[in-house]
Amino acid sequence: MAITAAEVNKLRQQTGAGMMDCKKALEESNGDFEAAVDFLRKKGAKVAANRQDRDAKEGVVLAKTSDDKKSGVVVSVNCETDFVAKNADFIQFAESVTAIALTRKPATIDDLKALPYNNDITVGDKFMEQVGKIGEKIDIGHYSLINAEQVVGYIHPGNRLAVAIGFNKSVSEEVAKNVAMQAAAMSPVAIDKDDVEKSIIDRELDIARETTRAEGKSEDMVEKIAQGKLNKFYKESTLLNQEYFIDNKMTVRQYLQSIEKDLTVSAMKRFTLA
Repeated sequence: MAITAAEVNKLRQQTGAGMMDCKKALEESNGDFEAAVDFLRKKGAKVAANRQDRDAKEGVVLAKTSDDKKSGVVVSVNCETDFVAKNADFIQFAESVTAIALTRKPATIDDLKALPYNNDITVGDKFMEQVGKIGEKIDIGHYSLINAEQVVGYIHPGNRLAVAIGFNKSVSEEVAKNVAMQAAAMSPVAIDKDDVEKSIIDRELDIARETTRAEGKSEDMVEKIAQGKLNKFYKESTLLNQEYFIDNKMTVRQYLQSIEKDLTVSAMKRFTLA
């Protein structure tokens, strides 16, 4: 049957697929619009299956906060190439997925994929459509959610790194931005030393012990020196104990306390593409 330009355009508007792909989908489905949508999804699934062994290390990392500033998400939508990551349509798609995550607050990435993207399809189905349209492996590489008295999001220029920071009290935009930029620039592994995962502490101690032994130190000094190096690690790698990047005469904790005595960071999520 003859497929009109209007039908092709309607399918393009809904799926984002290319003109020729939409025309073929309508022809294969004898003009049945819903069947044509399913055809494009199946094409995406086939492409995805063929590219399972590919690395999707490029993409877009976004942070978004709710209107009341009480919650925030960090989401990475990954693809294979930098060319796709910089495409305006791909960035818009990532922003749409991030907005859904913020509104619905799913517990996991799988839960996020199961949510409605619009009235017709799920987020997961929309990813299949995008795979069919773009021809690359596309997936959600990271999703995290925080809640706090006030949350700020920061996206580093280039969309490869994003941070969400939660405070125990309301703060000015300047304070929120400064601390978020600190977390983005200085790569803290945790908020405070008590928040560092045991596996990270064990690794740092193991490295410190081995390097100390390699320097020829006596065994009775090894543990003492290793603990000293761990304390240095805390100062360099936990947010509140880091030197404040605007004024290195104080720590981030001291900076916050200079504003209000019991002001602190209560939550932090940071993600960057390797």
